[in-house]
This record gives sequence, structure tokens and C-alpha cells, in this order.
Amino acid sequence: MADRSSSRSQPAAPDTEQIRNVVLVGCSGVGKTTLSESLALAAGAVTKAGRVADGTTVSDFEDVEHQQQRSVQLSVLPLDWNGVRINVLDPPGHPDFDAELRAGIRAADAGVFVVSATDPVTAPTRALWREASEAGVPRAIVVSKLDQARESFDDILTLCHDAFGLGPDTLRAVYQPVLADGVPVGSVDLLTGRTYGDVESAPDTAAARESLVEAISGLDDSLMERYLGGEELDTDALFAGLRHEIVDCTLHPALAVTDSGFGSTELLDLIAGSFPDPTHRVGPGPAADPDAPLTAQVIRITGDAYVGRINLVRVFAGTLRPDTHLQVIGADGATEDRLTTLSGPFGKATHPIPEAKAGDVVCVPKVASTRIGDTLADDASADPMPPWPLPAALLPIGVEAHSKADDDKLSQALARLVVEDPALRLEQNPQTHQIVLWCTGEAHAEVTLDRLRTRHGVHVDTVPYRVALRETFGGSASGHGRLVKQSGGHGQYAICDLEVEPLPAGSGFEFAVKIVGGSVPKNFIPSVEKGVRTQLSSGVATGNPLVDVRVTLVDGKAHSVDSSDAAFQTAAALAIKDAAGHTEIRLLEPVAAVRVTLPDDYLGAVLGDLSARRGHVLGTETPEPGTALLRAEVPEIELARYPVDLRSLTHGTAEFARAHLRYDVMPTAVAAKHTGNGHAD
Repeated sequence: MADRSSSRSQPAAPDTEQIRNVVLVGCSGVGKTTLSESLALAAGAVTKAGRVADGTTVSDFEDVEHQQQRSVQLSVLPLDWNGVRINVLDPPGHPDFDAELRAGIRAADAGVFVVSATDPVTAPTRALWREASEAGVPRAIVVSKLDQARESFDDILTLCHDAFGLGPDTLRAVYQPVLADGVPVGSVDLLTGRTYGDVESAPDTAAARESLVEAISGLDDSLMERYLGGEELDTDALFAGLRHEIVDCTLHPALAVTDSGFGSTELLDLIAGSFPDPTHRVGPGPAADPDAPLTAQVIRITGDAYVGRINLVRVFAGTLRPDTHLQVIGADGATEDRLTTLSGPFGKATHPIPEAKAGDVVCVPKVASTRIGDTLADDASADPMPPWPLPAALLPIGVEAHSKADDDKLSQALARLVVEDPALRLEQNPQTHQIVLWCTGEAHAEVTLDRLRTRHGVHVDTVPYRVALRETFGGSASGHGRLVKQSGGHGQYAICDLEVEPLPAGSGFEFAVKIVGGSVPKNFIPSVEKGVRTQLSSGVATGNPLVDVRVTLVDGKAHSVDSSDAAFQTAAALAIKDAAGHTEIRLLEPVAAVRVTLPDDYLGAVLGDLSARRGHVLGTETPEPGTALLRAEVPEIELARYPVDLRSLTHGTAEFARAHLRYDVMPTAVAAKHTGNGHAD
């Protein structure tokens, strides 16, 4: 979370009712990070250069963020405004880092959904709105880049209303922008009539105000009764009604901002005055009572070369204090640990704080037993916070240590990376002997490799991902295995005659005995089976395991002195190899069941792409208007780059899931490419 600590003083822990935890939600390029910096500047937390007093910057945690010109991890800016602590959580907008967004949503009590006035209703924006809606986070809509807009502010809100499928009166401007020569110069608060910025003559906003008041009053019987009775509703009642409807997601207030900072003061006023505090939280967790038993959750983990592990923690109940013992409750039970210091986050920096009350978001350094999603509590028997859903890591990246020195450090570095990044999945395949990092996309893979190098000092080379294949017999065959070595003293003597026949897919391996007359002594029959199993595990043609066969021992010979367990194992293996030379050996490939959810507009392109991947489409459904659910069976070899290609085909709007289904015979032309190296690249 932090690269270094700072001597910058931190105000005392605010009361729970005076905290607002707000997550910025939006796609890459809409200006979320610029907005967070504008808010910090408006709140007096930073200078115009985007720096605090000690010289640290507000954003840009890692060098890779400069390289990719995008945020890659969640940042937190605590701002003090009108006696309220506003924790601004700014996750990345790129879909590869959706895990950071979901962590930010768990830590927040409300969201600011940022759309660009230059292109407000892109497919990725609609998908992101749908995700935020499914998470149930109350949210306002902020239209960024209004000074570059091709449409009016009201027209943009109409586009958003239709694109997001909102009901009547659920999207309303609360600040009406005032333009001069097409450029925003100020705004009018529709509830109070207050003007912001350089407004020489305020426009007539009576109709807009009346529409907003009707929307606020519509779901509150007491307000509606007062309004219909002709009573002039006071601003306190209106703000209370607005907060109630924001919490219930029945109204999404809207306003406009620009990269120059226009609208920042209005947004801070809206958050401080009308956004829910932690006591209004509608998500999981206990009531936000600072005097209750401690319940906090680890939202994210970062590693620092000087401080060590740093946990970003949301306190849901109770009060977190330094120099105390606490219980870390995870999937494997509870572990006691000691909290030595407590810090407040501010961009790259952290600042020592005396305590953190229910509702706050803070940094807990040096507690080494945590994993993301773990609960911190006073008592090991406390109810843990539920985990939040994580995006599936579906893009495999094969890696190898660049040097012997890197190899010595690789395992430990990978283990740390997986702890810090729950969206990353590590696989060490016992068949292909390959280390695979399963990532959410190419940008995620690039960041992962950069962190491996810069944080942990380990250099790796990427290699083609290899899919584990299988072999099987194409027909029945007999094999003869003979091991006879006699050169004085004890020799080696064993002869095996085996019959091998294919079994239906998924049958595995069967061993049978049909010898007569004791040609192979009973005590050596287990040796024959062991030799067969050993040879099947390494295959006979490509180095892949041989499966779905029945092997029958039909004859053999033994020597009273020279036969042994090892000799019969070797003879059995030779017999399997001999049988393989008398029939076709087929290569089997894994097939995955694939589900793709996508907009109808892209269905044709996706169907064509799956056909090119040797996929078999089972059918399509329409779970909701404009959306298609496609089911198919696709060879796993063809899915290695599918997450990247699907995102390109559908402009980031499709989702897919995969699950291993079975092994099928690989077509001869495809198998010919893999008979030389033993694995599928």
C-alpha cells in the first residue's frame, strides 16, 4: 500500500458518523485519478503540483504505472472537508485489475461512477455499471471532461439513463453546470440555490429544482405529504431524503467535472452532505459501532522493501489500536498476531495514527499472517467477514527462472506474489513440470512480471504454455517383454507376454491376469503390474501418460535364481512398448466446457472465432434482452489466448468461464505437431 512513511501529521480519528468511504468507479481514460487529485487539491490536502508537504505524490504507486500510463492498484486519499473525513478509494479502471475494484467496493459505503462526456456510454462503461449495480453499491454519476463534450450535460444524462436501464426519476442532476462559450464556469446547487465558481448571472433553475424535489419526495411518504400540501421543504429535510434514496439506490445524483478542477468542490459538498456514513452501510458486516468488539477486514496487501507487509484494512466495528494482540481469522482458522503500529494511508505515503474507529480505512504494517479477505478480531470465535467475488484468472503465462540465482529465489517470490494479489493463480503442473501464472489479462501479466523483478529481485523468462496431453491405444495389440542377462553370479531373468486393449474414454487403467500353469509365480504378478503402471505414466510415444487401457498378463517365464521384482518390472515395461509398436497410438487432448456471456452485437464474431478454434457450439440462450449466453466445448489447447482475443472481439464486454470436461482424441493433423516434443505448446 505504501512505499514509505511520512512525518506529515494526521488529524485525530474521526467519529464514525463523520466518515465517508467513497470508491471511484469508471473505465480507463475517464479521468478517475485526475478527479481524485482535483478533490485533494480542492480539500487543501495537496499543492497544485499534486504533492503533500513532505514531497510525496498523491498517486502513481509503481514504475510500471508510468510504463503502462494507467493505475494498477487501489489507492486511498483521506480528505477532510467541512468536518467530515472522506476516504477516496481510487481503483484501476482497466478490466485486468477488476480485483482491485471489487476490493474498493468492499471497503466503500458508496461510489462515484465516472463517465466521460466525450463517450459516455461505451460497452465497457455499461459492463462496469452492471457490475457496480450487482454489488449493490449506492452511487452518484459524475460526468468528466464536460469542457470537451459534444453533447449538453442534460443530453449526456439522458444517454446514461437509457444505457444503464434506469427507471424514471432515478438519475437527477443536483448541480446544474453554467457554461460560457461552451466552457463550464460554475454551477448552481439545485437544492440550496448556492452558486459555485464564476457565475455572473445564475440561470433559471426553478423547473430543474422542482423535478429534483419531486424525485426526492416521491419515495418518502412524509416528505411527499408535506410537498403535496404546498409546504416549502427545508434543505435539511431534502438532504436527509436525498441520502435515504442514495442508500437505497433509488436515486443517483449527477454533476459534472473537468480536468481543470471544475466541479470538485461541488462533489466534496455532495459526498459530505448526502452520502451515507458507515452507520448506513447496506453491505455485509456488523453495525458500525466503535465500542463494539473489533471486526475489520484485510482489503489488500502490498510488500515494501523497508516496512515489509502492509495490510490495507477496513474497520467495520470496534476500534483498532496499536500495541495490541488480535486474531487473524481466515479460511484455515484463527491465528494470533500482534499489531505494533497503525498508519493512515495517503497515496504513496503512510502516517502514524493513534487509532482507527469503526468505518475508517487504515494501514496495518508488519502483521505477517494475513491474507486478503481475512478478518481481524479480538476473539478467535468472532464471525468472519464473508469474502467478495474475485475475477477468474484465465490467461496462462509459462515462466522459467532466468538464472540459477533466480531459481533459488523463485518459489518464495511467487508465494509472496500470490498473497499480495488474490487474482493471480499459481500452478506447478506435475506432468509438464511447468510453472504457470494464471492472470486476468495481458496487462495483469505484465504487472505481475514487473513486480516479480522489481519487488522481489527475480528475473524470469516467459515460455509457451503447455497443455497436459494423454496417450491411448487405437486398437488391441500384444507385446512381448524379455529381460535375460546372465554374466556370472545372480543375473536378471523375466519374460512377460501382455495383451493391451483400449477402453472407453475416462475408464482409466485396468490390470487382469490370465496365465495358466504358474508360468509367472504369484509373488511376481504385482511386479508386473507395477512395471506396467510405471511405463503407462511416462507413455510410449510422446512422453504423455497412457490411459484408458486394459492390460492382461497372459504368459511369461521366471528363473528360480535370477528372477526378481525389478526384472519383472522391466520386462513388463518392455512388453508395453512392444505392444505399442503393433497398433496406432492416439493422442488425447483435454476439452473444456465454455460459457460466454456477451452482447448480441458480437455473437456472430464470437461464433466464428470458436469455430476456428475447433469448438463445438452446443447452443445459445437469451438470459436478458440484448444479451446472449453461448455454451460450447473447446479443446483447451485452443483457449490459451482466448481471454485476450475475446476481449478484443467484444471490446471488453464479454465474460467467459471454463471447466475441464473430458479428454478427446486429437485430430491427426493437429497431433502431428505434438508428437515430437511430448507436450502441446
